[in-house]
Parts: sequence; structure tokens; C-alpha cells
Amino acid sequence: MKKSRHSHAPETPATCLLRDRGIPFTAHFYDYEDHGGTHVAALQLGLEEHLVVKTLIMENERREPLVVLMHGDRTVSTKSLARQIACKTVTPCTPDTASRHSGYLVGGTSPFATRKRMPVFVEKSILGQRTIFINGGRRGMLLQISPTAVVDVLQPKTVECGIEG
Repeated sequence: MKKSRHSHAPETPATCLLRDRGIPFTAHFYDYEDHGGTHVAALQLGLEEHLVVKTLIMENERREPLVVLMHGDRTVSTKSLARQIACKTVTPCTPDTASRHSGYLVGGTSPFATRKRMPVFVEKSILGQRTIFINGGRRGMLLQISPTAVVDVLQPKTVECGIEG
């Protein structure tokens, strides 16, 4: 794994929240690429893409926002997600809408300390990992953190809606 530092992580709402709560994390930095996604981060940091968790901002049919945490090497079956959370439909937000809801730039969206309080849904298998890498609120920065800490801070509901690809 390359480009990691701990105490020199830039202050973002996410890192401030985690520090305030005493949640241990390690920041890892990579060269952000537009539309590179988790593949670029995993490749540069020498990680399995499955351990890189993407933070997706979506909306239900009432345009109410929600956060979905998904493995980097999987996509969200929005039909399956909608069924599991008792909604008619769930769709990804546009980048501008996602930024308005989260307070972060797309590509740097963290589930921690979002601008709006939103329900959080996590792919169940993420919680079975020993450690995960999740965005820290800035493009090019992932936080290595325990899935248990994610549960403690976000109180997410588990779902099983990830599909290969």
C-alpha cells in the first residue's frame, strides 16, 4: 500500500467528526482521476477493489435522499434496493444534486458528516470485512477504518443489493 499518512489527513467534516468521536482511521492518498472510480484508487494504493467502499447518494420516488455504501467492484441493483427499503423506486442523483445533499464534491463524497441527515444503507457483506477504505471527504483521500466504526457512527441499515460489475 502506498501514499499513506495518519496524522496529516486534511481536515474535512468527515475527519473532524471521526476525530471528535475518537474513531481511529488512517488516511491514504492517491492521484484522483475524473471518472476513475474505485478502480483507480485501488490500483494506485495496491488494494483489492472489493475493500474500497463507494458512497452513493440516491433518491427515492419522493426525491428524498439516501446514502448507499457499496463495494467498489459491485453495482447497486436499484430495483432490489427499492424493494428492501419499501420504496417504489430508487435512482442515483445527478452530481449536482448529490453534492447539494452531501456537501461534498462527487468523487470525494464521504458518508460521514453530510450536509443533510440521510438514512444510510450498507451492503451487508461490507460489515464482514476486517477493514475497509472509504472516502474521507476529499477527492484522492480514502480512510482505512473498521466496519464496526462505520456502524457505530452511521447506524446504517443492512441491505443485499450488490451485483457483480
